[in-house]
Order: sequence, then structure tokens, then C-alpha cells
Amino acid sequence: MTIRAERQGGWRVNLISNQITVITMYFEEYVQSNTKEFTDKVEDICCELQIRPNWLMFVMYFESRLNHRAVNRISGATGLIQFMPATARGLGTTTDALFNMSNVDQLYYVKKYLMPYRGRMKRWVDVYLAVFYPAALGNPNYIITRDIVAIQNPIFDINKDKDITVREIEAVLRNKIPIKYRGYYE
Repeated sequence: MTIRAERQGGWRVNLISNQITVITMYFEEYVQSNTKEFTDKVEDICCELQIRPNWLMFVMYFESRLNHRAVNRISGATGLIQFMPATARGLGTTTDALFNMSNVDQLYYVKKYLMPYRGRMKRWVDVYLAVFYPAALGNPNYIITRDIVAIQNPIFDINKDKDITVREIEAVLRNKIPIKYRGYYE
């Protein structure tokens, strides 16, 4: 599925079918400031990334509850998608700088991070995998075996075998979607 759309006055025009659609933005009640500017920017970014806006909104909700100032005390991961310090440096910034940005400004780095995965994110879980463990992106049989990521994320190790599968990640994520939004992520 390729998603190509163009914003026109708050509407989306699908450039393939020339249909006009209205997008209902989920999780916007968690956006702490600049809600309209933030959600408009998310729509623009997702159009460029060829993903659905609600896929990215869920990832930011899961990672930070859409709190652009969220910081993991153990890893130092910061912001909307929990940028690791080394990742922030690779994007030309720092976690301190990200922490001090507005939610809208931080979206520039969300887009910059995700752009290399454009065209490969075919489902909502792929957007999460691009953020969490890009090597697993597009491979439903991928197993994260006994590395630091598996150790630091026991939430995903449903069967407690010290390995994390993409299917386990997807199952945990599904259970973390608020009930009122679950139907969209089936």
C-alpha cells in the first residue's frame, strides 16, 4: 500500500484515487501544547513519510505519552520517540536540545529520524519497529535475542525466554492501545 496525499485546507486529497478524505487524529488529547500546529505538522510529516498520521501518533503516545519532555532516567532517551543520546547526536542535535524544544520543533527530528525508512513502513507496527529496533522492520519473524535491548525491555518478552519476537512486540503494543482506538489498529 502506498499512501500519497496532499493537504488542501484541512482535507487530504489522495493523489492516486483523487478522493477527498477527512482524517480523524487519534491521541490528540495527549498533546500538551500547540495542539493544532502539532497535529497539522504530524499530518504533513506523515504525508512525506507515506504513513498514516495515527500510526505515528500511536508510536509517540506509547514512547512518551506525547510528552516532548519525557526522559528515561536509565537510558537518557528523550522526547516524543525517546531519542537515545547517540541517535540524537547522529541527527545533529543532543537530548538536552531536544528536551528544550517545543513539541512542534521536535517533530523535525522525528521526521529526520524516520525518513530513511520511508516506503518500508507498511503497517502501524512497522513505524514502531523503525523507532524501537529498525533491524526488525518488515520482518514478522525477526527475533531480538538476548541482547541489551531484550534485557532492558522485558515488557515485550511475553513468554519470558529472554528473546523478543516481532509478534510479541505487536501483541504488547495492541494491549497498550486505549480501547477507544483499538479498532483502527487491527
